[in-house]
Amino acid sequence: MIEADKRKAIFLLHNEGMSARDIARKLDVSRNTVRSIIEQEGVMPKAVRVGKPRLDEELLRRLHQECQGRVQRMHEKLVEEEKVQVTYSTLTRMLRTLGISRPQKVRCDHVPDEPGVEMQHDTTVYQMKLGDQSARLVASLIYLRYSKRRYLQFSRCFDRFKMKCFLHQALMFWGYSATQCIIDNTNLARLRGAGRLAVINPEMEAFSKQYGFRFICHALKHPNRKAGEERSFWTVETNFLPGRTFQSLEDLNQQALEWSTVRLENRPQGKAGLIPARAFEHELTYLTALPAHLPAPYRVHTRGTDEYGYAAFDGNFYWVPGTGRDAITVIEYADRIKLCRARECLAEYRLPPDGVKNKPFSPEGLPAPAQKPRRRHQPAHEEEKRLRAIAPSVSGYVDFILKTPGINRHEHLRRLLALSRRMTPELFIKTVERALKYQILDLPTLERIALLYLGTGAELPCVEIDETFRQREAYLEGCLTEAPDLSSYQTPSDHE
Repeated sequence: MIEADKRKAIFLLHNEGMSARDIARKLDVSRNTVRSIIEQEGVMPKAVRVGKPRLDEELLRRLHQECQGRVQRMHEKLVEEEKVQVTYSTLTRMLRTLGISRPQKVRCDHVPDEPGVEMQHDTTVYQMKLGDQSARLVASLIYLRYSKRRYLQFSRCFDRFKMKCFLHQALMFWGYSATQCIIDNTNLARLRGAGRLAVINPEMEAFSKQYGFRFICHALKHPNRKAGEERSFWTVETNFLPGRTFQSLEDLNQQALEWSTVRLENRPQGKAGLIPARAFEHELTYLTALPAHLPAPYRVHTRGTDEYGYAAFDGNFYWVPGTGRDAITVIEYADRIKLCRARECLAEYRLPPDGVKNKPFSPEGLPAPAQKPRRRHQPAHEEEKRLRAIAPSVSGYVDFILKTPGINRHEHLRRLLALSRRMTPELFIKTVERALKYQILDLPTLERIALLYLGTGAELPCVEIDETFRQREAYLEGCLTEAPDLSSYQTPSDHE
């Protein structure tokens, strides 16, 4: 396409007597083009679109109503039934021009990408395998927007304390912090309100001040405000999780740390091919440097001490040095706990690996206590094994015990094994078979059944139950209750 100014120049040179050949050589255009422009007197011709589709507004509104606003179906009906050759993009533009289609969703404001200003944090839930077991885990990820650095960690649950511990570990790993942390409207950091009107919880606000940043909630239904964070989770799903196996939660977090802070650090990101490690070196001068002595987040619990000197915490038992049996204060950190009494630290323990429960712990370097915790659960695996070996019917009764909720199963199995040793195997099997038939769990009742067998020397008769009791008038009257009379309850305004 020859510009309008160039066309005008060609026509003026022709009027001054210059030949078409000289004009073509000087202006670097073909002679045929020069002749066409001279015939048009240097005027830009109006472009006429050939085959422009003409769509009636009434037709578009009718199809929009018939197709329930589905533009793709409207396009199919126009091409196939109405024989109108129109592209999908042209149809959507016409619908917007005529005001037929719904207005486009208002996007959040575009925020300039400045170094040292913004980081983003969010969580998501994954169902994955740890060893041979399926586990529901919460993935927490923080993302530096400018340099695109990431820090990923998984946990069994995620609360306000876990959030503070994660942010502390990530920021202390980097040694720097941005001035803003964009989050969704989670109640872990937000007290009330949403978006620009959100009020941050005072506890979390005081926490963020220590690290030189502040929490900012994005607008409702605008997750694109932290698009880098959302895209990072997509990278986790498509690059980190596939093709990897994890034996435990500790193994998973170790691989996540290596993947997010080593592998992604030196991999080009996006179309620009930005390398986070190099971009972070440039961003360092804009970030807030964190002192190395920042205290780790913690929370305080109160625990009692049993007669053997153990304090229970998170399903395990920790020995308390000394002879006192007063209540102690347990200070919980992300990876360890401290046992204190009267502001004096008595012992410090590292938290056991994930899944370790019902275990006693004592301070390293000291001899283990002779006694075990009082409330420690004693599983009855050996008792269950011996009971199942007696007979298949006894094994079926053990399954019935294990499936019944609301009983102390381990204690019940131990007492059942003790009962089996007080009678012959034949008598015990007959007693258990009858107990299983009538779903009896009470051990004294089993003893009475065994005594009846000994007294009669024959099979006990089955209990006859008249199933017509459900049709009796007394049963029908008792299965329903009358509606309670609430007239005696009055509202507070009636007393005034």
